[in-house]
Amino acid sequence: MTTSLSAAGLHELHDRMAGHVESHQLPGLITLVAGGDEVRVDVVGTPSLDDATPLARDAVFRIASLSKPITAAAAMSLVDDGTLRLDQTVDDVLPELADRRVLRAIDAELDDTVPAQRSITVDDLLSFRMGFGTVMAMPLSTPIQRADAELELRSIGGPPWPPTSLTPDGWMAALGSLPLMYQPGERWMYNTGAQVLGVLVARAAGKDLPTVLHERVCGPLGMRETGFCVPPDQLHRLTTYYAPQDDGSLTLLDAPSDSWWGTSPSFPDASGMLVSTIDDLWAFVSMLLARGVSQDGERVLSEQAISSMTTDRLTADQRAGAAPFLDGSGWGLGMSAPASDDARTALPGAGFGWDGGSGTTWRTEPASGVTGILLTQRAMTSPQPPAVFQDFWAGVNEAIA
Repeated sequence: MTTSLSAAGLHELHDRMAGHVESHQLPGLITLVAGGDEVRVDVVGTPSLDDATPLARDAVFRIASLSKPITAAAAMSLVDDGTLRLDQTVDDVLPELADRRVLRAIDAELDDTVPAQRSITVDDLLSFRMGFGTVMAMPLSTPIQRADAELELRSIGGPPWPPTSLTPDGWMAALGSLPLMYQPGERWMYNTGAQVLGVLVARAAGKDLPTVLHERVCGPLGMRETGFCVPPDQLHRLTTYYAPQDDGSLTLLDAPSDSWWGTSPSFPDASGMLVSTIDDLWAFVSMLLARGVSQDGERVLSEQAISSMTTDRLTADQRAGAAPFLDGSGWGLGMSAPASDDARTALPGAGFGWDGGSGTTWRTEPASGVTGILLTQRAMTSPQPPAVFQDFWAGVNEAIA
């Protein structure tokens, strides 16, 4: 299917996005819309509230949970070369997760458990069905939430920043001291699977996670700006990061001058700590669209790996239990995917991709290849898409001729 982009629709999209900047809802943003052979990038605003310099196309953004698909690609590279198998249990590589116990109820005390019915598999981590993840309850209202906070896991109670002081081995030991919330394979649960996957990938490859991501994904794709920290001589390109308040004002969360991303983290959190640029992300998405081949013609992943990543693996009950995160969409490996029984034709529900809590979103419609990517520096405050996301996707869908 060949899809072109509407000039009038792209103009309307620009106006929608510029409106969010002009009304001071955020200082700047970058959009990318691709269809057929057309790729349109639009840069609007400034890198911070205090800097009138125009935002540059190569500005560096915290991409939050868009880190998850990139880590999944590294894992699938290890599956492609036989280092890992999707049906393989993680017990040998992650002995901290062997012989699991499972809470009798989500609000049970930590010693009120039953044995796990089976081991956790690599597929469970990628499909977010390992049995541990975000609890949809008031913060610190259950024993497992309080334990997560006390152990500094940064896993189930909010964003992964400020970064934990734990090392990967220390983090795994802390997680291994807790029971699972549900039986492996039973339920889709957000976030923790990606964190564990990052440790698994590093141990299986015998290298630290930043090196594995560079060698297997970012390097072959030319994603030179994507990583867990920003070099000191490039910090001036890092946007300033804000959180919205109830009155509509923005509060500073992270500035380039003393950024959490200014130094290498003790725990490279694969669930949400990568930084990147619009062109690096397009290089990654282009590889998925080309069924595993980079823009330079190098095969990075097998076609089977791409199919597995972008095909829904959840049951109808698991999708229903994933509200409000998935909103009826399915989940492949490390990213959302169109649900097998979903008739929606508009993005984002019709596409594969994901959202980031730092104000980033991406979807690609599988049949046409139509893609939208939005990078902002305004934090999300809930799983529900903020107004800037809603306007972006309305504009993208209108721009498809």
